[in-house]
Order: sequence, then C-alpha cells, then structure tokens
Amino acid sequence: MKKKLWYILAMLGLIGAMSFVHAQEVEAVAEVVEAIEEVEETVDFFADSKQLAIAIDNIFLLIATVLVIFMQAGFAILESGLNHSKNTVNILMKNVMDFSLGVLLYFFVGYGIMYGDGNGVFAAPSMLGATEVPPAGSYETAEQVEADFEMDWSLFSTQIDFLFQAAFAATAATIVSGAVAGRMKFAAYIVYTIVLTGFIYPLSGYWTWGEGWLYELGFHDFAGSVIVHAVGGFAGLAGAIVLGPRIGRFGKDKTPMPGHNLTFAALGVFILLIGWYGFNPGSVLEFHTIDAIQNTMLVAVNTTLSAAAGAVFAMLLAWFLDKKPDLTMALNGILAGLVGITANADIVTNLSAIAIGAISGLLVVGGIKLLEAVKIDDPVGAWPVHGLCGIWGVLAAAIFGGAPMGAQIAGAVAIPVYAFITMFIVFSILKAIGMLRVSEEEEMVGLDLSEHGQSAYGE
Repeated sequence: MKKKLWYILAMLGLIGAMSFVHAQEVEAVAEVVEAIEEVEETVDFFADSKQLAIAIDNIFLLIATVLVIFMQAGFAILESGLNHSKNTVNILMKNVMDFSLGVLLYFFVGYGIMYGDGNGVFAAPSMLGATEVPPAGSYETAEQVEADFEMDWSLFSTQIDFLFQAAFAATAATIVSGAVAGRMKFAAYIVYTIVLTGFIYPLSGYWTWGEGWLYELGFHDFAGSVIVHAVGGFAGLAGAIVLGPRIGRFGKDKTPMPGHNLTFAALGVFILLIGWYGFNPGSVLEFHTIDAIQNTMLVAVNTTLSAAAGAVFAMLLAWFLDKKPDLTMALNGILAGLVGITANADIVTNLSAIAIGAISGLLVVGGIKLLEAVKIDDPVGAWPVHGLCGIWGVLAAAIFGGAPMGAQIAGAVAIPVYAFITMFIVFSILKAIGMLRVSEEEEMVGLDLSEHGQSAYGE
C-alpha cells in the first residue's frame, strides 16, 4: 500500500515538474514573439517614415499658417487704435475684406500666377483647383504618398501650401489700410485689394519664390521683407500721395492727430509679434529633420532679438529728438525690427540680428520724420515700417548674411518700384473718376457713419 502511495506521489511530482518546465517554455516563446512584434513595428515605422515626415511638416505648417492669419487681428487693432475713433468700423471692415477677398482672389488667380509656368517675368493666371489634391484616405502606401508629393523642396500638400501663401497675400494687402485711413472710399479700397492680391503681389512673388528672374539672380528674401512687406508699404505710399493728407493734418493749424486708443495699438503690436513666429519660422518649410529644427529655432530667436532691438533704438532716437519717450515710436520699432529680419533670419547670427533690428528702429523713426517733412500723411507709419525697413532687410541679407549684393540691390529696387508705380496708376485712375476720396463733409463726420452707417462705440 505504501509503495503504491509513493508511486502516485512520484508520478504527481514528475507531472508537476514537467508542467513547470512547459510553462517556462511557453513564457520564453511569448517573449520571443513579443520581441519579433517589436522588431516588425520598428520596421513598419521606418518603412512609413516618409509618411511621418509628411505629417510632421504639414501639421507644423498649418500651425504657422494660423499664426499668420492671426496677424490680421493685430493689424486691425493696431490701425484702429492709431486712428480717430470715428473711423474704427471702416478700418475693421477693410481688414475683414483684405483677408476675405484676398483669399478668394489668390485662389482663383494669384496662386497660379505666383507658382505657375512663365518666362521668368510674366506667368499666366490659373486656378488652384481642389481636384488637384487626392481626397483624404486615398493613400495606402508610402510609395503612393511620395509619388504625389513631387516637389523637391518640401513634403507639403498643395492645399496647405496655398493656405500659407494666401495668408501672406492678405498680409501684403492689409498693410495699406493704415496708410490711407480716414479719407478713402470703401469701394475704392475694395478695388485696390482685388488688384493687389490678385495680380500685383503674385507677380512680384513669381519673380522670386516662383523661380522667376530674381530667383535666377540669386536674390534672397527668406520670408518676404520686400516680397510681402515692401509691396504693401510702397502701395500704401502711393495711396497716401494720391489721396493727399487728412483735413487739417498739414495746414497752418496742423495737428498731430494722435490715435484714439494706444492700448489697442500696443495689443495689436504684440499680436503681430506672436503672428510673426508663424511668418518667419514657418518659412523654413521643413520641420522633420534635426537641421531643419535647428534652423527654425535660429529664425525664431533672431526674430525676437531684432524686434527687441528695434523697439529700444526707436525709443532712444525718438526720446533724443522729441525729448520724450514715445510709445508709438517704440511700437513701430518692434514692427520695424520684425520686417528688417524677415529677409535674412535664416542666414545671420544672433548678434547680427540685434544689429539689424537696431538699424531698423533708427530707420523707422527717420522715415516717419521724413514723411512729416514732405507732408505725406501716413497715419500708422506703414511706409517707414514695411517699405523702408523691407528694403533694409534684403540689403542686410547681403551685409550680414553673405547674399549676393548685386541680386539684393536688384530686388530691393525692382519690387518696390513695381509696386509703387502700378498702384500709383490704380489710385490715380480711381481719383480721376471720382471714386477715390470721400467728401470733406463725410471725412469730418467720420467714415464709420458716412460709409457704413455704424459706430464702433455706440455714439
């Protein structure tokens, strides 16, 4: 009996030992399977790295685009704050239409001119066309993605590329709003917006970013000191000259006509500063590599340093000249530094960025004083900020960044002259047919009531 009991116990022990060994083997096999699955996931990751790069670049550019669009709010608040309260609705309405009409015109005409086929000087207009981009979910393999994104310089969807560029076009248009504030008919402004965003800006953009004749010369304007800002600045100068000054601005009883809300003006500038981190760092146009991210960070820091230096040196010069530290000069100094660094933020050092911003701050104060001396009424300083400092920006790309000086001079002359002459003709035609300027009575009442029948403050 005892022998049978020991036999049974021995058998049970043996079975238990075999079960334990089997469990260990199963666990070992499971670990091997898990390791294989991890390797397969890694292989899949690298196999789909192209898709990952595309996803990163497109989402980052979308964020940058939203920041640039947000600049429209900055322009609207800044311009309204630096003008009389009776013209606030008119300024806000112009900014709304700059963006709305600008996007539509750029879609139907401008984008095709800027990036279409041409002879280096002219390109025929064409519509973007939503059918050019496959619908969502149409990609199944990395090879299909790579086949569709054919541009050598980026991995961007045509859709987001259009949206980013449309935001730039709207920025060029809205610069003029402040320069002609308080006396231009709203209908005339609509005509101007159509011409600038649909034809004038896209053609100058084609010469450069569309690989036209300035591109062939080696012209470097990283994010648009001249291509965007000087176009708007010199268009605004043309409008201010053809319109003439606001009533009482330069007469024997001349008055400085300060803005009605400097809090709005300061807030607008800070919004523009934030938006510029989409404007400049977004223009790197690549974010999925270490080199691209390092360049993006360089551009962001240079943008900040130049803006800060512009504010400080504009304040100091204005303080020296007028014996008081002027808030509006410091605010314009920030914008001047931003415009000055826009052409060269990717190719200059941090110290050079400070120097570029400092000179921009001095230039904007000098430009404002110059306009006052020759009796050109630019209520917000659009030409000194965007025109004068835009030219300085592309020249600084040669001085501090090694861009070819001959090409930089060619671009610094050709684009502003082109923008000024074409828009001077447009404004002169509008003036000749009686469509440009409101009547004296309407101007004195204010454009809010005379043009829109509304008041911003319920007065």
